[in-house]
Amino acid sequence: MTTASAITTVLDGRAFLECPRWHDGRLWVSDLYAKEVLSLDADGTDVRVEATLTDQPSGLGWLPDGRLLIVSMIDGALLVRDGDGALKVHSDVSALATGKLNDMVVDAAGHAFISTFGFEFRSRSYVESAVLIHVDPSGRADVAANDLLFPNGSVIFGDADDAVRTLVIAESMGNRLTAFDLDPAGRLSNRRVWAAFGPEVPRTSVRDAMAASQVAPDGICAGADGTIWVADALHQRVIRVAEGGEILDEKTFGTGVFACAVGGDTADVLFACAAPSSSEHQRRDTRDASLLSITL
Repeated sequence: MTTASAITTVLDGRAFLECPRWHDGRLWVSDLYAKEVLSLDADGTDVRVEATLTDQPSGLGWLPDGRLLIVSMIDGALLVRDGDGALKVHSDVSALATGKLNDMVVDAAGHAFISTFGFEFRSRSYVESAVLIHVDPSGRADVAANDLLFPNGSVIFGDADDAVRTLVIAESMGNRLTAFDLDPAGRLSNRRVWAAFGPEVPRTSVRDAMAASQVAPDGICAGADGTIWVADALHQRVIRVAEGGEILDEKTFGTGVFACAVGGDTADVLFACAAPSSSEHQRRDTRDASLLSITL
């Protein structure tokens, strides 16, 4: 169902915001083309630049000791911010990556899972499969899964001491969310479709895949009762999805939305990273992206 809620602009004048995370009472987010990682309070009155990169930052997460992890998209590296604010390479995953690095989820033990593009993202590009990279807490990296169709945002369900948890990842070019069992060592197994939004889509081009998709799941975050909020890059909305694919709720924004996070002091605010489009050549030199919010 679609529910009407007031939309608040929390932050504007940005290049392209991605990978929002609610952490320690603040919303953390990457601005790809400004090459900054920001944090801000729920209403956007206190905005801080937490890190400045020479590359494009993407996925964010934290090690158990509280140090910030940042995906460096083009360089193919996972960076860590030390206590003095300096950035260094936690893991060089460039030899494993299929194309640019993308989003990331990090569990409570410090196991990071980094998605990759798989191909150069253009409307006429053939949709080639990509890998999901696992980086353990020490920085050792391996391929956790392959043959994913533009893997993007991901979430982990379960407690840190569970023998088996569930990792769910959005396949933006696959019209679906895909799940794996996740063990304490960071190994994935039991691959399955968590939610399908329609039949398989063609790989002949990005344009063809998008035309055939009912949902283009981009950034995602956990919702209530084991559901997932999904930023639908095709339809200017964020939807709440149950396992199996039923859409339980829909928030429309009137502009493109490409990632989401639930936060606020009582976890009752849905944040959405918004922009007129996700096109790199349109966004790189503009500052019309924003962070929007809706009270749940």
